[in-house]
Amino acid sequence: MNIFDISDVTRITKDRSRAVNAENPTGEKGSGGKASSCLGASRKGSPCIPEIKPGETKILADISGPGIIKHIWITVTDKISPENRFVLRDLVLRMYWDDETLPSVECPLGDFFCCGFGQTYFVNSVPVVVAPRRGMNMYFSMPFRKNARITIENQNTQSIPSFFYQIDYCLKDVLPDNIGYFHAQWRREKLTTPGKDYVLLDNVKGAGNYVGTFLAISALERYWWGEGEMKFYLDGDKEYPTICGTGLEDYFGGAWSFAKIENGKMEEQTFCTPFLGYPFYSRTDEEIQSDYHNQDCPPMRALYRFHLPDPISFCEDIRVTLQQIGSCHSGIFERQDDVSSVSYWYQTEPHKPFPKWMAAKERWPR
Repeated sequence: MNIFDISDVTRITKDRSRAVNAENPTGEKGSGGKASSCLGASRKGSPCIPEIKPGETKILADISGPGIIKHIWITVTDKISPENRFVLRDLVLRMYWDDETLPSVECPLGDFFCCGFGQTYFVNSVPVVVAPRRGMNMYFSMPFRKNARITIENQNTQSIPSFFYQIDYCLKDVLPDNIGYFHAQWRREKLTTPGKDYVLLDNVKGAGNYVGTFLAISALERYWWGEGEMKFYLDGDKEYPTICGTGLEDYFGGAWSFAKIENGKMEEQTFCTPFLGYPFYSRTDEEIQSDYHNQDCPPMRALYRFHLPDPISFCEDIRVTLQQIGSCHSGIFERQDDVSSVSYWYQTEPHKPFPKWMAAKERWPR
């Protein structure tokens, strides 16, 4: 699979580039930047959605196709109060393709961009980049034939001010028959069950490619947390999967607990690479972006892997799970932790309904 060929930009096509944002919410040709400001007409008069009220859903994009979304950029205020400190878990992003009534994407805003726990931190990968300061970027291609509708819902009890966004896309004359639709689904278990695998994804029917995993873990037990194996059940697999990994840090491209040893002390190392990374590790509230410090916070870890050079293809169905297994001086053991995840994949439509979510405050980190 060709991820990116710089020579592609030399090929002249009949694609028409467009963008939707608060300065041009319809993406209409020749209609950007019309709003007035104190500087006069068409001088930065509408750079953002000024407010999203509690319980309100705003339409970010409603685009007629065929076309492909190429890039999404979003930022939101980082002014923190006890009521909205986890705004990135309270804002829910949804995407619908071709007159769907069920979303193909449903994620907390932060987790969609590989930022778990209601926090932001640097992410430096090919499809997801989080840059200073809370600039969240997504480069997954998102094709649609009839239309694309993207919404944001505020499930916080407070109004969210200053929501900035831009969605860059191109309109095309036709899309290939075999093109798949982008999907992303968030899940969480606040306390996993010993001996029972955590389910990242199931009830997916049809053909497609699994292209990414984001994982956010709050460790609730002592010792090493990452011995669990990722399992991919493909095309009718029942008791045993076709693909079974060798350990969690192995799946995310590291090894031996991501550890470095200095002065007899072992420390985990964070890293970001184009397709896999471990961008966030926090042991206390003082290490996260919060004005409300505490010392009783469990260790939090966030990891990503994008299967862009190595998509996991399926023809009929797919199910993805993760063992919750740890290790200590006496060997491996079944663990209980707080695990949340985002799965990214492409598939044929229609898709099955996603599981029902927990309430907003139940999504907050411990």
